[in-house]
Amino acid sequence: MKKKLMMIPGPTPVEQSILDALSKETVSHLDPELVKTLKETLQDLKTIVMTEQGQPFIIPGTGTLAMETALVNALKKGDRLLVISHGFFGDRFVEIARAYDFEVEVLASQWGKIVEVEKITQKLKEKKFSALTLTHVDTSTGVCAPVIEVGEILKKYSETLFIVDGVCAMGGIEERMDDWGIDILFAGNQKAIGVPPGLANLLFSQRALERRNSLGKIFAYYMDINRWLPIMREPGERYFATHAVNMVNALHQGLKIILEEGLEERFRRHQKFALAFQTGLEELGFSILPSQEIRANTVSTVVYPSGIEDLPFREKLYQNGVLVSEGKGVLAGKVFRLGHMGNITENEVIMTLSIIEKTLSDFNYNFKMGAGVGAAENILWNVKKGARH
Repeated sequence: MKKKLMMIPGPTPVEQSILDALSKETVSHLDPELVKTLKETLQDLKTIVMTEQGQPFIIPGTGTLAMETALVNALKKGDRLLVISHGFFGDRFVEIARAYDFEVEVLASQWGKIVEVEKITQKLKEKKFSALTLTHVDTSTGVCAPVIEVGEILKKYSETLFIVDGVCAMGGIEERMDDWGIDILFAGNQKAIGVPPGLANLLFSQRALERRNSLGKIFAYYMDINRWLPIMREPGERYFATHAVNMVNALHQGLKIILEEGLEERFRRHQKFALAFQTGLEELGFSILPSQEIRANTVSTVVYPSGIEDLPFREKLYQNGVLVSEGKGVLAGKVFRLGHMGNITENEVIMTLSIIEKTLSDFNYNFKMGAGVGAAENILWNVKKGARH
């Protein structure tokens, strides 16, 4: 079967050098070469989120494990948590928090919009919160949250830890953990980092580590960061649980690719590809759910034009060679979600739009063939020349 273009919000396409690293011989988690690799990977994780003081943790698991780990090491039963939700994955914080009997208050936006910073400020004035959670990019809506602005507000509230879900941002959108006052930042492998899924990657500020110590015993064992801390500080010296050896090799290579490209160049590339996709799709009659100023550079939530039905369109698109994701929650049947992050190239941008155009023609949809591709190519060309948009 012909290989499909996997343009979903994760897992994202994986470069061959990462697959080669993944397929290295499996060695002991205490092997000197693996210990060296883990040390470098931990340091590279700090580098891509621009932290000097943050303590990295690489734990076998996924982004959801990272989310739960963040909460159970920051709060105890009865503590008050403020969740800022911009969609499905913001709401997941609420589900996890209630499972642990944390007191949860939610500020939620209409899907496709954001909670106004003024509302967050007002809520913080009304009550004390032990932590606030914010999803940098909610994969369900394609909304990019105002992390910098919320971080600035929270600098006035020393009792409130700032927990940021970077699952659909880390490695593709700028994140400055220290400068923005983030206390806990986490992601999986499989989105903008461009590595197969299998690791939960977290970074804790010194303030967050102190909070964990202040809690005493917590209702977690595997997720207790104090059990992992000696291993993360001195890999090879202590044992708690077996590392996912081959996944560490893959992440090591994935982070090297990011740093070789250069962080600023990588962020610009994600911005350029997002603009090309979104402009091209709009030219074809689709619309993008969030308004321009809050759109993510890693994923687009694409609203169908009148007359195009979700499932038949996605099935035909897949037959033609492109896999996209369905809408979640209240958006199911109304949108498809297009990932454009990680290590994709301009060729994949143009090929994807070409196949979307072909699929529209299969449905006899009235549009100008080549319009979407032409608009995207114009953006890619002008950005190369340094033109502003």
